[in-house]
Amino acid sequence: MAFTHAVGGTRYVFPDLRTLLARATPLRSGDVLAGVAAETAQERVAAQRALADLPLRHFLAEAVIPYEADEVTRLIQDRHDAAAFAPVAHLTVGGFRDWALGEAATPEALAALAPGLTPEMVAALTKICRLQDLVAIAAKCRVTTRFRNTIGLPGTLSIRLQPNDPVDDPRGVAAAILDGLLLGAGDAVIGVNPATDNLDNTIRLLGLLDAVRDRYAIPTQTCVLAHVTTSLLAIERGAPIDLVFQSIGGTEGVNRSFGVSLALLKEAREAALSLHRGTIGDNVMYFETGQGSALSADAHQGCDQQTVEARAYAVAREFSPLLVNSVVGFIGPEYLFDGKQITRAGLEDHCCGKLLGLPMGVDVCYTNHAEADQDDMDGLLTLLGVAGVTYVMGVPGADDVMLAYQSTSFHDGLYLRAALGKRPAPEFAAWMDRMGIETGSRDGGELPARLAPALVGLA
Repeated sequence: MAFTHAVGGTRYVFPDLRTLLARATPLRSGDVLAGVAAETAQERVAAQRALADLPLRHFLAEAVIPYEADEVTRLIQDRHDAAAFAPVAHLTVGGFRDWALGEAATPEALAALAPGLTPEMVAALTKICRLQDLVAIAAKCRVTTRFRNTIGLPGTLSIRLQPNDPVDDPRGVAAAILDGLLLGAGDAVIGVNPATDNLDNTIRLLGLLDAVRDRYAIPTQTCVLAHVTTSLLAIERGAPIDLVFQSIGGTEGVNRSFGVSLALLKEAREAALSLHRGTIGDNVMYFETGQGSALSADAHQGCDQQTVEARAYAVAREFSPLLVNSVVGFIGPEYLFDGKQITRAGLEDHCCGKLLGLPMGVDVCYTNHAEADQDDMDGLLTLLGVAGVTYVMGVPGADDVMLAYQSTSFHDGLYLRAALGKRPAPEFAAWMDRMGIETGSRDGGELPARLAPALVGLA
């Protein structure tokens, strides 16, 4: 089905839904690289207006990637909840935006609606939103998950403690963990990106993380962000795995490039559940995504990168994760060129994930060859905090020495909590009180006696 709209006396024709979504997307370098972006601002406006007039029901009739050719499309269509969709089924995309910004879109209404929304619907919504719309809509979404603590409650902001080391030195990892704990990070997860995805190394790091958590009875969860197949082998070897991690994408092809399928993710979740390590919940999966991954794998199927990113959230939703985050600026300027594009993409990803019912976090980050700096990240971090982001990253000094990119520091998390009056997850906040760690201290205060031996015996 073709879509048309005229702007300034020129009539623009978009031959199918996939093209319409791509042309309506605010400018970003990845879509230009892929050859799917609007050629002019006028064409983009025409596409956005045509998209605003499109009935939401149309997304159930036309797939951007054929059903028979892609298991993610099959997942999206087969899992669609018609009853949940009913309250907005009569709306256009523009009408849906108005509804989402209105008083009827309460947190309860949005939560009930989530199973009835497809990724393409929410991607379309965000393409016609201003930044303030993306903040306002996401701020009304409430998503709560649990493992050893409760993540996503109103008035809370969680932080992933990311103690990466360039050679996986246990002393370096342990020192970064201590630094983060003293500055209130770690309630989302204490999660290490291993320098090498090696089974023995993964098991060694898992043991270190679990020893720290167990020694101080920290009500949080740990994770080594190894490939899902490595985690499955580690489970077979009896390793202390809390969360199973995997990078995912929005097409069958990009997931294949990551070495995964829906069946493999299901197997991993079942294996993690069989360990019964959660104390107050059973959300055992941790997923990372990012605009541009499908294009870099040549698996975008002609879609724009934001629509493909939203489709990745359907994959995540299938497995009831504890955490999902968009590593928004990590892939580089080929996909998001500068701070403006990174900011827009981060707010889009967060809003789409929340509308689909996910515990959405964002790694507020950029690579050193992007046209961005820490001021851009301060702006995005603050906007996400106002939007109710579930969690952000805590990296020593905001400079990840293993992955070689710029993120947010432990102090950035403290800033955001203080500025917006937010607290850590309640179980973690209570633990900090018991340990004598000040939740608002910018320097961590004096080393509490109970944490003083933190480095002893862990290396």
